[in-house]
Amino acid sequence: MNQLSCAKGTDQPPLLEYTIGAALEQAATMWGDKLALVSRHQGIRWTWAQLNAEVDRVATGLLHEGVVKGDRVGIWAPNCAEWTVIQFATARIGAVLVTINPAYRVSEVEYALNKVGCSVLVTAPSFKTSDYIGMLRKLGPDKLPYVRLMVSLGDERHAGFMPWADLRREPELVRLEAIARTLDPGDAINIQFTSGTTGFPKGATLTHRNILNNGLMCGRQIKLTPQDRICIPVPLYHCFGMVLGNLAALTTGAAMVYPGEAFDPRAALEAVQAEGCTTLYGVPTMFIAVLGQPDLANYDVSTLRTGIMAGSPCPVTTMRAVIDKLNMREVTIAYGMTETSPITTQTATDDPLEERVGTVGRVHPHAECKIVGPGGATLPIGEQGEYCSRGYAVMLGYWDDKDKTEEAIDKDGWMHSGDLATMDANGYVRITGRIKDMIIRGGENIYPREIEEFLLTHHAIGDAQVFGISDAKYGEEVCTWVIPKPGMAITAEDVLAHCQGQIAQYKVPRHVKVVESFVMTVTGKAQKFEMRKLMEAELGISND
Repeated sequence: MNQLSCAKGTDQPPLLEYTIGAALEQAATMWGDKLALVSRHQGIRWTWAQLNAEVDRVATGLLHEGVVKGDRVGIWAPNCAEWTVIQFATARIGAVLVTINPAYRVSEVEYALNKVGCSVLVTAPSFKTSDYIGMLRKLGPDKLPYVRLMVSLGDERHAGFMPWADLRREPELVRLEAIARTLDPGDAINIQFTSGTTGFPKGATLTHRNILNNGLMCGRQIKLTPQDRICIPVPLYHCFGMVLGNLAALTTGAAMVYPGEAFDPRAALEAVQAEGCTTLYGVPTMFIAVLGQPDLANYDVSTLRTGIMAGSPCPVTTMRAVIDKLNMREVTIAYGMTETSPITTQTATDDPLEERVGTVGRVHPHAECKIVGPGGATLPIGEQGEYCSRGYAVMLGYWDDKDKTEEAIDKDGWMHSGDLATMDANGYVRITGRIKDMIIRGGENIYPREIEEFLLTHHAIGDAQVFGISDAKYGEEVCTWVIPKPGMAITAEDVLAHCQGQIAQYKVPRHVKVVESFVMTVTGKAQKFEMRKLMEAELGISND
């Protein structure tokens, strides 16, 4: 009888059965004088005791503004120290932190704030080309009926907004301690909007228990200690930054280092060198950008040891370069989704290189995973199907959306990912694509990931994205966008010549475009559906 594609994690270390606020108190007690947070672009350096005191001030300020347990408090800002303070301050009083994507525009922020009934919004005045204050004034109270207080970051005062400085108050510790006793680890504490590639974004609702423990498991997996410093160039509004970054630090005593407001490869390298970072996080495109810096060899990256690469599949060539050129000999690959807090599988720091470059590891402690076929049956080892997971990390559900929740989480508690995967006999999982990304060309199922990996074996290709576009004859045709390596040139003809005789003819891209960059989400994921639309428009393909 075939062994089935299912695995269950260990029960060690034990799950933390307390709140994020309690975890911060504990950190301040255990590591009070140790470095907790560095925000380089703000010139801020706080110990755990200082961070805890700042959180108490803001938590007290929120109470004075009438915020109570269960109220939704939004944060719309790029990476900064205040972001982390509001994350911990809302958790301390039982308010639900609503993380707003810094790239959102007027209609998107209106939808998000109203969907969850946000009563308080903390906002940066602006970021890049976005004038947040202007957008919020344009919406006004008529379009944001739930919002009763807006707080602006920075020194400048804005009419209709409370300055951040005024939110900070003398801590009322007795009151905070009394509230802490009313909170439960199973309480909703965070709403994160999924990227919304199809339809409106959904608000994944997560608990203290969900995200605090996921931070712990990820931190333990890469052996973080109070001696470690994590370079966090990934956005805080997303699970990668606020859970794998902030909460992994909170549960292990490691320091959080923010190189800047948003990802910049040079700022990341400067932070690693200046702060002696041992750990670096990023999605594959970020690591590709760091490796592509022409003066990479001039930076001292000798302190780097480990890190987490996640968010999208990692090209094998990128993984090898990260180990060789960034000294990250214990780098790990992690996989998950916002709805699972986010990580359910991860490679180990001592896994064989082949497993670390070719898989997303094995299932985390206190979690289960399986690969299922279209009918829901668990598949034999090695067969491709949908990845599902279950355990403490699965969200409570989508905020105010019972139908979508029931579509995603089945009656037995399994979260269905929409990702295609295989599992081997040792429990290692390989993500082979998105069910929705699969290209069906004339009845042939084509998996973009396979072609992307092949294209990256060309010496001049730095990154590649493969997707389907409409075709009158075959239904769909294969299209690829490629980015050349720095200082190198490549043509569409070169790409096609590389493919000839090496991969099956039906997999050879019909359309090739050489580009400087992909269409990306703020978290660094390529938006294939947007690239598809652009390419179809360019080729004059109508979907009518």
